[in-house]
Amino acid sequence: MPSVIIIGAGFGGLGMAIELQRNGFREFTILEKAADLGGVWRENTYPGAACDVPSPLYSFAHEPRPKWRQRYSTREDIWAYMRGIAERHRLLDRIVFGTEVTEAEFDETTGQWTVRTADGVTRTADVLVPAVGQLSRPAMPPIPGIEVFGGASFHSARWDHGVELAGKRVACIGTGASAIQYIPEIQPRAAHLTVFQRTAAWVLPKFDTDYKPVHQRILISIPGMPKAERLSWWLLAEFISLGLVEFPGIVRGVARIAEKHLEVKVADPELRAKLTPDYPIGCKRGLFSNDYFPALTQPNVHVETTAISEIAPVGVRTADGVLHEADVIIYGTGFKGTEFLWPMKIRGRAGRNLSDVWDGGAHAYLGITVPEFPNMFMVYGPNTNLGVGSIIYMIESQARYIRHALQLLAERPRACLEVRPEVELAFNDALQQRLARTPWNFCTSWYRTPSGRIINNWPGTTRSYRRRTRALRLPDYTVTPIRG
Repeated sequence: MPSVIIIGAGFGGLGMAIELQRNGFREFTILEKAADLGGVWRENTYPGAACDVPSPLYSFAHEPRPKWRQRYSTREDIWAYMRGIAERHRLLDRIVFGTEVTEAEFDETTGQWTVRTADGVTRTADVLVPAVGQLSRPAMPPIPGIEVFGGASFHSARWDHGVELAGKRVACIGTGASAIQYIPEIQPRAAHLTVFQRTAAWVLPKFDTDYKPVHQRILISIPGMPKAERLSWWLLAEFISLGLVEFPGIVRGVARIAEKHLEVKVADPELRAKLTPDYPIGCKRGLFSNDYFPALTQPNVHVETTAISEIAPVGVRTADGVLHEADVIIYGTGFKGTEFLWPMKIRGRAGRNLSDVWDGGAHAYLGITVPEFPNMFMVYGPNTNLGVGSIIYMIESQARYIRHALQLLAERPRACLEVRPEVELAFNDALQQRLARTPWNFCTSWYRTPSGRIINNWPGTTRSYRRRTRALRLPDYTVTPIRG
């Protein structure tokens, strides 16, 4: 059996490890740079952190949890779920914590990957599986003067719980998926909250509910109920995702729901105008909240839409010259989602650097594998993020596909599997043509590179992706004997 090094112990790394273990692969190690597993659900500890995908769908199909406490789970419940499955599958002994991978290089003589970590240790394996995710590195905005601010400041993904917000003037920069969760949480405590909004978001009502004991008993006692609940949410997500490419009328209906939500929650016409998006729904990530708009209507909150010119020692200065004084600045400015695998140095055949191959934007066949990088398979790679649906479903598809690759390698000892360049090129050309028909082209977002290329999202349903990854087609690959 081939040996495997998995990089990352988030959902992707855990899902890959479980898939291998369930199919008889025992020689694998997970390298995790942090002191614990969990990925984004370990890192994001900001108040109100929760998932915007229903819990039955945001979990592994083979690991249902009938006792979710609510439909949209909190960060604490999701992290506990991840720790629970790691313990049940005895994965903790397979994870090397506090081990940051700095570089990996393919050796054509041995047919193995050599992986080096920040602690100076070198490891080798037949197969490399990076599973580091797309939202692991916070992005700070390029605003002049960030370093001169005299008060406390931090990014939402590095929340400083030692900073007391009660009675303080707080400036929140950014109004994305994290901000709409923590702003309602901190608004009652702050003396004054200034929310700096560059672009208004499409916000939908969050049909959340607490799961009562009777609901949990039904899921436990009636065979097939967890699968049926998961299926119902999956079908709804698939239906809405069809609106991104095939049936735009679907997203127009979703837009009307969002518009009505804003009308009901915000009575002030001036504020409502500020919070009305000027781009098509779906272009940026859709957001879900019942308490974000009400928080912005409170007397201690001001929504500022004038562009920020600089950070001053005592606050935030906008382009109109106004200084908005603040004691604390919170940056809810997202992640470096287009910098795949950075800052790791990955070298393939003939020392080819992956960062050079991806100079115009990351790309991979099925988001999984790249020519000239044999026996390397990514989880949650380029163009496998979703506008609608659960990334866990995509991870399950990828893990199965990679397992098929390993089974082929197990049947062909001392061989390397490498996607054909023409196959990867044809796949990505067709992918970009389809992406050109999506709403993601009509505004700036983390889905796109500075050149405008969309390298994060999958332009279709999760079912279409699963169909493409259901089985590895050997004609798509070259099988090369190891020379050494």
